[in-house]
Amino acid sequence: MNSSFSAAEPDRAAQGPDPDGTGAPVGRRLVLTMLGLGAAGLVAAPVLQRTLESGLGALSTKDPTGLTGLLPNGGGFRYYSVATSVPKKSAADYRLTVDGLVDRPASYTLGALQHMEQTRMVRDVQCVTGWRVPETPFEGVRLSALLDAAGVRPGAKAVRFTCFDGAYSESLTLDQARRADVLVALRMRDEPVSHSHGGPVRLYVAPMYFYKSAKWLSGITVTDSVRPGYWEKLGYDVDAWVGRSNGRDDAPTT
Repeated sequence: MNSSFSAAEPDRAAQGPDPDGTGAPVGRRLVLTMLGLGAAGLVAAPVLQRTLESGLGALSTKDPTGLTGLLPNGGGFRYYSVATSVPKKSAADYRLTVDGLVDRPASYTLGALQHMEQTRMVRDVQCVTGWRVPETPFEGVRLSALLDAAGVRPGAKAVRFTCFDGAYSESLTLDQARRADVLVALRMRDEPVSHSHGGPVRLYVAPMYFYKSAKWLSGITVTDSVRPGYWEKLGYDVDAWVGRSNGRDDAPTT
């Protein structure tokens, strides 16, 4: 839910006009054209699918109708954002901070994260709204490795995640955060995580509904209690295990 479908994300909030005035809202004719292209992309070659996906991701940030967020592109993902616009971060200006109840607070560049040990996993992605993308590769640094490097203090119980869209947040218990299938993801589908999918760095929580996999990740804060994230404050389950939460019975993703 975090934001690009980011978080798959029930991030269904319709997006308004660009507050910075950097682009005109998408017109009705263009939105309808993209709807038609998206339908064609379902049977198109992979290259065309990726092109459509990129275009829809860009359009979603200028679409006041919210229609682009309802359209499945060739990759099977929807685009959602809880912010009207999200700044892009390059390798030069991206930073991920780790702080809170830790002995060694840190700030990581994208390059530093890329030089750490990488873990690759392939799981289905399941959105709480019902759609599913099978066998999606993610690759990155295990969150547990960053927590160990920081030195979690006694009394810590949870981890809070913040994002550079300025709006989204998420939380996990400390035990959940230390799972081997929770990544600070740098790659998705064997490519660098794109801006539309929450790049350059996003969270990936494999066994939970995709709204837990916060996009545009910028902060990891160790806390003494679970602090409900953006969607939990609006009624979604804090413990979002696929098939065992939010009143759904989807097949597990692990």
